[in-house]
Amino acid sequence: MKTAQLTLMAAFIAIGVIGATFFWFPTGIAHAFPVQHAISIVSAVLLGPLPAVIIAFGIGLIRNLLGLGTLLAFPGGMIGAILAGLLYRWQPKTASAITGEIIGTGIFGSLLSIPIARLLMGQSVGMLAFAPGFIISSLSGSLLALLVLPKLKHLETRLFND
Repeated sequence: MKTAQLTLMAAFIAIGVIGATFFWFPTGIAHAFPVQHAISIVSAVLLGPLPAVIIAFGIGLIRNLLGLGTLLAFPGGMIGAILAGLLYRWQPKTASAITGEIIGTGIFGSLLSIPIARLLMGQSVGMLAFAPGFIISSLSGSLLALLVLPKLKHLETRLFND
């Protein structure tokens, strides 16, 4: 089972990096990367909170190393992933994971991005500067997750129960 879980985690990281390369759009001062948010939701549902955070960190790290992202990928992605996983664990419904992703990324992630932008990136931004973009990004990722997750839940049963 561990091999299947690690393989799925690696695949999600690869899909997140590739998806961020080809599928993004501007949202004010930030960019929306819906694939990363969809993967946070899907991995939270299929694998749990800790693997979801590891996947979000892996996607953010590789994107930054390749010059495809900024440091803002870490707070939004990781907080959204862990909150999605925790809320899904508390109440195992896709809506719980989506709510966790949107609140974690859109509110907590955007607020945590302000000191990161100021201290590490030299950008002076207002209190809610990132919130609209992060919310739009996580909402679009949530819609993508709603389309993909029903197919992957069936796959999960076959992967982890054989």
